Amino acid sequence: MEQIAIAGIDAYSIPRQLLLSVRRKVQEQCGIPSEAILIAASHSHSSGPIGTVFQGDYDHADPLVQSLAYEKSPNADPEYLKLVETSLIATICRAHKIREESESGAGTGIEDKVSFNRRFLMKNGMTITHPGQGNPDIVKCAGPADPEVGVIGTWNRQGKCIGCIVNFACHPTTNPGGISANYIFYLERTIRGAMGPDCIVVFLRGASGDITQVNNMSPYSNPKGEEWARIVGGRIGAEAAEVLLNMPRGTITPIDVKSKVMEIKRRPPDPERVKRCYEIVKQPPEKAGMTEWTFAKEIVMLDAIMQKKPAQQVEVQALQIGPAVFVGNPAELFCQFGLDIKNQSPFKFTFPVSSANGSVGYLPTAEAFGPNGGGYETR
Repeated sequence: MEQIAIAGIDAYSIPRQLLLSVRRKVQEQCGIPSEAILIAASHSHSSGPIGTVFQGDYDHADPLVQSLAYEKSPNADPEYLKLVETSLIATICRAHKIREESESGAGTGIEDKVSFNRRFLMKNGMTITHPGQGNPDIVKCAGPADPEVGVIGTWNRQGKCIGCIVNFACHPTTNPGGISANYIFYLERTIRGAMGPDCIVVFLRGASGDITQVNNMSPYSNPKGEEWARIVGGRIGAEAAEVLLNMPRGTITPIDVKSKVMEIKRRPPDPERVKRCYEIVKQPPEKAGMTEWTFAKEIVMLDAIMQKKPAQQVEVQALQIGPAVFVGNPAELFCQFGLDIKNQSPFKFTFPVSSANGSVGYLPTAEAFGPNGGGYETR
């Protein structure tokens, strides 16, 4: 493999059909093989209308389900999808056009003050997601966090840092208000403050399906909105900048890619549960309770989409850049999986990438489905 492309977008997800279209057009326009292109979403919860429901998805369903899907769920804006697609194609092809001889390096740092596991084992033997700070029924945290900041940097022949890739495992849920990149904006700004205003920063989110910026074990109140985004992004960015400033660099080889696409069946909901959920969604949300109503809506919609699309494409991709490898997966991997991937990898630097090349939802551990499991990720 002679060339690869890695792109990160400030979006909740990267729809599989959009990814395939971008790959095909990039290959046509600048010759980068489609299988050598990794595109990952930051999963920013404050990003634009990329949606989870697409035009025509539920046209086959009954009127109630259509109403739930098209009126009560986040729908993709066709014009926004078109903007994301054209921007990705233009950006990747421009990067290809202006490529130059350079030196690169890889390294890692530690930032352990901004990311925490959000699942806790409670006194009743079950696990809860976000039980609340100071909850007296908390026994212990139900999973690990990963404080590693993975970095690849590139410098031109004049010694200027022209770009970097940063990998870190934490949900972008600081939600500073309006549509935004979330904490990734401040991560980028911090790195550019150290490395120069023209340094391109690509953020790839690690295995963080159960990782958040909320420290449920802290006795102190959390920051709010933009202040929180500044703290999280600033600290990760500062650690990435320190790694870059101390990074040995030179010509790193080889470049390689491996990819496997699988058709994986969706997990079907229990028929009795579907019936109960139908009854719940017929009620106003305020009567059923917003949380219960929302989960019931999702179960009803899942049952309907399975009639049309019983399986999904799941692509696992590994891109090697010298001593480092990026392992892309379209799921929201639980953190333990990311640590397992790192521990079992033969590479010096291994960076798991969630929400890459598609979107298939949470991938919890077996323990999360077990007798002491729970939390909303498995529902």
